[in-house]
Amino acid sequence: MCMDGKHQISEPTAEGALYQQCSPWKDKACCTANTTEEAHQDNSYLYNFNWNHCGVMSQKCKKHFIQDTCFYECSPHLGPWIQPASESWRKERILDVPLCLEDCESWYEDCKNDYTCKENWHKGWDWSTGMNRCPVDSQCRIWTEVFASPRDMCEKIWSNSYKYTKHSKTSGLCMQMWFDGPNPNLKVAEYYLNGDAETVAIATGLHLSALLVTLLL
Repeated sequence: MCMDGKHQISEPTAEGALYQQCSPWKDKACCTANTTEEAHQDNSYLYNFNWNHCGVMSQKCKKHFIQDTCFYECSPHLGPWIQPASESWRKERILDVPLCLEDCESWYEDCKNDYTCKENWHKGWDWSTGMNRCPVDSQCRIWTEVFASPRDMCEKIWSNSYKYTKHSKTSGLCMQMWFDGPNPNLKVAEYYLNGDAETVAIATGLHLSALLVTLLL
């Protein structure tokens, strides 16, 4: 299934021309080729979001945000974590998607020498120019001062869209942003949809009631 978001299509489909880092989703995707090309731009039309709000973001850090965008826009296996959203630009969002340890740790490691002025990038920006700028009462600080740990970054940066886990990519219990070959996240999503509701809720930190609603959809 696909989220009811700003750029996702209504049903997953094969898309053989996905751009660069988004290409692993080409066999079944919720995004178009144009969306994936824009995901690689510094100032794309997708959300008018500027990665370089505190100086030029390093390439090794930026690649993780591109991959994050590909994962968010293209993944057809986020159903267990889709929730209603009240934003004007989307009707649904993801909440507490369990990320594999390797993906979260490497994201933090590659960005630790970069700078930002906010820990929650979903809200609180100055949009007066049509693009996000640091609010006047903020200052650019090194990454490790804003985010004390990989957990802090992965969970706070997009309003708890992701949940930090200690599960490895071989566990079958976490979602992978980085992969080659067949999409491994299908089996993970099936596990969380078909597994015992209470066990899954404890494992992921989801509220049991929310998970049961998802299972019944």
